[in-house]
Amino acid sequence: MLSALMPSAASTQAARTDLTFFILLALAAAILLLVLTLVIAFAIKFRRGSKAERGEMPSLVSREFEIGWTAATLFVFIFLFWWAGSAQLSALVPPKDALEVHVVAKQWMWQTQHANGAREINELHIPVGVPVRLVMTSQDVIHSFFMPAFRMKKDVLPGRTTETWVEANKTGVFHLFCAEFCGTDHSRMIGRIVVLPQDEYGRWLSAQPEGDDLAHQGARVFVARGCAGCHAPSSKVHAPNLAGLYGRMVQLAGGRTAVADDAYIRDSILQPRRDIAAGYEPIMPSFSGVLSEGEIQSLVAYIRSLGSGPESDGSYHETSHSLVPGSPPERSPAMTPGVSLSRPGSSGSQGTQP
Repeated sequence: MLSALMPSAASTQAARTDLTFFILLALAAAILLLVLTLVIAFAIKFRRGSKAERGEMPSLVSREFEIGWTAATLFVFIFLFWWAGSAQLSALVPPKDALEVHVVAKQWMWQTQHANGAREINELHIPVGVPVRLVMTSQDVIHSFFMPAFRMKKDVLPGRTTETWVEANKTGVFHLFCAEFCGTDHSRMIGRIVVLPQDEYGRWLSAQPEGDDLAHQGARVFVARGCAGCHAPSSKVHAPNLAGLYGRMVQLAGGRTAVADDAYIRDSILQPRRDIAAGYEPIMPSFSGVLSEGEIQSLVAYIRSLGSGPESDGSYHETSHSLVPGSPPERSPAMTPGVSLSRPGSSGSQGTQP
């Protein structure tokens, strides 16, 4: 019966979402049944011509009962709001060991890119039992990344990065839709999510044509767009050194502080005069309209990679991959095709992550 009304749950988040839905549905049905029963009973008892006593209600009913009913309803509402809200908010923070996949929406398709550079159009292959962090942006209008079987929907906005995460607990092929009207062919902006066993996902990933991972792409953009001319440690221009910047607290002009996360880096690229680092002049030009969404994502990935490595020595070379510290396995388990992605306590392949 339920399978005819809604798709089968295929993620860990889906179970919590369904539980919340059915509890709220049962509570609403109980209240509706109670009210409907009282309405029918009173309509019959106090119908025209009946001998039921009419008159002023007892003070106990008109005062204490109404106060108690109103207070009980209020407390139930507050509890439900806290319970459902805390469950939803906790689901917004991805686990630290989540695989990272970048998604770019455009009229009318989904472009996905895995951390090792493998790309897909209107498809996304992910392993079962492994959390996957989705970093998303749009090249044109507002879209909405909707996976019904995962009970997950997230708006994808132009000029802004949004993110969510999922962990599939069932293999198979599942629908992907755009749930925000985005133009003429909105109804055709569909795709599929392919959930594979972990060892099979590793084989699939190793068989894909690989480009450079996002961090290496960002390293090339960093040089090609002239960023290295100012932000290299050996530069004569007084600009912040980006090595080790990601995740740190940044002191801003005016005494404010900000965390150097994805949103901060993106804003610094597109709106450099918005949050100026303390001790630096506002001389950086805006790259709004100059960089594509893909280039911005790769630059953020590159700066993020510098945050986990040693301080740079200032050797920025256009063709060198040494811009990105750490070996591929140190950056992301998805960058090692063919290697098991199993985590401690997870089901799937019995291999271990190097």
